[in-house]
Amino acid sequence: MTRAATDRVFKGLALRLFAIACLSTMSALVKLAETRGATLGETMFHRQFWAALLVTGWIASGPGLESVRTARFAAHAGRAATGLVGMVFTFGAVLLLPLAEATALQFTVPIFATLLGALVLKEKTGWHRWGAVIVGFVGVLIVAQPGSGHFPLYGAIVGLMAALFVAIIAVLLRQIGRTESAATTVFWFSWLSVPPLALVYLFQLKAHDPATWGILLGIGMVGGLGQLALTGSLRFATVSAVVPMDYSSLIWGTLYGWLIFGVLPTPYTWIGAPIIIASGLYIVYREHKLHHAHSPVSAAETPA
Repeated sequence: MTRAATDRVFKGLALRLFAIACLSTMSALVKLAETRGATLGETMFHRQFWAALLVTGWIASGPGLESVRTARFAAHAGRAATGLVGMVFTFGAVLLLPLAEATALQFTVPIFATLLGALVLKEKTGWHRWGAVIVGFVGVLIVAQPGSGHFPLYGAIVGLMAALFVAIIAVLLRQIGRTESAATTVFWFSWLSVPPLALVYLFQLKAHDPATWGILLGIGMVGGLGQLALTGSLRFATVSAVVPMDYSSLIWGTLYGWLIFGVLPTPYTWIGAPIIIASGLYIVYREHKLHHAHSPVSAAETPA
């Protein structure tokens, strides 16, 4: 790998780490806002409204707003609707569970992506990845400890539903991405989700102290920055290279949980989370290996 290529990969990794730090901070702010009286509808509206302004400014100062013209409005509307449902589950998990546990359950996204690929997209899935899926769900059982009562079972279900919707959205983005740029997709998701959230917000609007308004503003700005950094990371490095950086969110979830809410992960989480992480990394590794094996370049490099 050349020096320039190496520098690009490091930029991608740095952007991904920054994005995860931002999104983890956003989750902590969502939970903090709820303790100060903000509702789920309020936090979701502020997340999307301020992020939409930030994304619009970024596009306007770069490629220009002309670049977000699309002939696939229906596809963007479907992605926005799915994204809103997924956001309900994602924010709901943050509110119902300790931050570290909510984060650990998000690591099941590669597991659900494998299931969707096999069952919905009819992708060929070998025993390696099915084995990783089974191992990953064992890790989930260790974290959740159903029947133990160490955190609400419905909270674990909400957390798993959040991961499922992230995987569904990944499939939608793969389809939309054949014709649309990442910036275009982010722009339309941001703005198409604002009107329905504004309608919900009208019924939940209430007064807050300045600190709480600042937290709500922070949710949108930090979330928007994280979204832009996620998009940017893939300009410099491949998905298989940057995905391992996502697991740094467990560090942030643990740190914020301890510093802000005085809660540390349970021993079960310390055991189960690494199992889920290992499962996800192995699935990513297998997908990368199979993709490399089937690419024209690698085929030419492979001895007969």
